[in-house]
Amino acid sequence: MRAGGATEGAEPVAGAEVTSDDRTGEPSSGGPDPVGISVAQLLEDSSPAFAWRVLSGKKGLDRRIRNARIQKSGLALVGHFHGLESWRVQILGATEISFLESLDDAARVRACRGFAGLRPCAVVLSRGVDPLPELTAACEETDTPLLGTPRKSSTTINALHAFLDERLAPRTRIHGVHIGIFGVGVLLLGRSGIGKSECALDLVMRGHRLVADDVVDCWYRPPGIVMAQAAALLEHHIEIRGLGILNVKDLFGVTSVCEHMPIDLVVLLSDVSDAAGALDYDRLGLEERHYHLLGVDIPEVTIPVRPGRDMATILEIAARNELLKKAGHHGAQAFRERLEQALLGRPTPQSSVLANTLRDGFAHRPPSPPSEAPGPLSASRRER
Repeated sequence: MRAGGATEGAEPVAGAEVTSDDRTGEPSSGGPDPVGISVAQLLEDSSPAFAWRVLSGKKGLDRRIRNARIQKSGLALVGHFHGLESWRVQILGATEISFLESLDDAARVRACRGFAGLRPCAVVLSRGVDPLPELTAACEETDTPLLGTPRKSSTTINALHAFLDERLAPRTRIHGVHIGIFGVGVLLLGRSGIGKSECALDLVMRGHRLVADDVVDCWYRPPGIVMAQAAALLEHHIEIRGLGILNVKDLFGVTSVCEHMPIDLVVLLSDVSDAAGALDYDRLGLEERHYHLLGVDIPEVTIPVRPGRDMATILEIAARNELLKKAGHHGAQAFRERLEQALLGRPTPQSSVLANTLRDGFAHRPPSPPSEAPGPLSASRRER
């Protein structure tokens, strides 16, 4: 199994992971932003449907959200703080607010100060409820962002999960080309100059869609999917040696590009000059190889590159074959089963001719029908 990792201090190779972080939501040493996103980024980048209001604690908008899971910790209001994590968004709904309203003034102040004293990254009030003065004051004292949204608690939690799952997902950046072929996301890897971009351009001219060229940003999406997109500055662009940098969207239209797409198949382009070994090719299609990326095993094939080969057609066939495999039809395995049945003497109706050929060396080849004697016309044609 191939691993997409790079050795520290060494020059990155094709397919090497440049950055990554774990998928637990805990702080890590890798990734473009190892400590999550700020509350200010949440307010700016999330959907306008949240209709956020900053009710208190504006000084704490730089606090970081480091876990995509939302906590609804009503027990914290009665003094049970076990399990409450400050790097997770806390949400309070109408039920929690009604509980606070049922307390006397001293108990309400004590509950709000104890809850805000844990310094959570953000507290969200759902259903558009008005914050209690004691809660507002406690959040202002501790610089805890207190946010309000008119959406229901369940809707808010699901929407925040979807947003944070993408923003806090494990990420990596690799050198390659990603293109959609018949809806199959194909990641092309190989040494610099082997022809990845030229293959992508040929495929775009056949109606397929470019996702990213040269720099591919990848992130993990549950369950077990690796998404890919172009780096922000390189989006819709492709580099062709001799022509320079081209804008594919301007040249071929909006249908020639795609913003992001899953990686369904990894194709390693190789030639005889590659140090990895030019003879390591699968001749039968039976060997299952995988490329390990962000904890996901993605099917991988190695295709030799030689002058005169129609690489675009070969890549289209690779994508079609991957679609067949996902549908449960493996052509190479089906052929192996037919071959084994023929060799074991239990031929299927489709393999009877193959069985006779293998066992008897064409001895049981059915005789050819007798040909008619050539007439004068056909004989004269042969004489010519």
